[in-house]
Amino acid sequence: MSTYITGGGSGIGRAVTAMLVTRGFKVAIADLNYTHAKDVATALGPQVSAYEVNAASWDSQTKAFQQALEDLGGRIDFVCPIAGIGERRSIPNDPTNNGFVKPDLACLDVDLYGVTYTISLAVQQMRRQKRDEKGIRGKSLTRSYGTYLPEEHMTLNAVCPNVVRTSISTGEFYDKLEAKGLLTPMSSAVNAFEKLLDGKFSGQCLEAGPNGGIHFRQPAEHLDRETAELMELLYERAHPLHQPVSQE
Repeated sequence: MSTYITGGGSGIGRAVTAMLVTRGFKVAIADLNYTHAKDVATALGPQVSAYEVNAASWDSQTKAFQQALEDLGGRIDFVCPIAGIGERRSIPNDPTNNGFVKPDLACLDVDLYGVTYTISLAVQQMRRQKRDEKGIRGKSLTRSYGTYLPEEHMTLNAVCPNVVRTSISTGEFYDKLEAKGLLTPMSSAVNAFEKLLDGKFSGQCLEAGPNGGIHFRQPAEHLDRETAELMELLYERAHPLHQPVSQE
């Protein structure tokens, strides 16, 4: 079995990589900091390979994914788009500036578009793959798209940990949370990924909080019966968008 992980050079990505190695997976980790990714690969052994990637760039992601796919023998079973950055001052607030400054949307570029790029690469590749012994073509890290993919023998879920100690913020901030019992253990986040490996469910959000354990969070209830019916019709309307493109 093989896995592709973005953000595998540190934090949750590194912890998930270590877990996968113990389960016998081959793991390709891609990270903006190639040195960190390479260090992880060296520390965890020959099952891990490292690649450099800028998650905000489609071209960079495609290059890393294609190289990893080739090195993994042409098949990827499990994809985890974990690369992310912390909040930025997106809208400038400078009272001395009379002009207009372009907002910093790096957080969206990495945490939204970057994740979408990785999911797109994963789904396109998995559609080409034969099913494994469990009848699955692949799994990826949501709610709405994850309900379409099981018919194609793929699953798509979201792991939603509360704050975990990583390199996104400062040690001082994490120490403050830990002192108040508000820090989520890294082990809880990793356990959520293990549940994805061992289950066939799709379209679920798995939340991990400070008190341990993994919770399957249900979506908000519909406003009324009419809204529920509307959502079903919207689901049906969008379904053709995920079918193979016509060759006519």
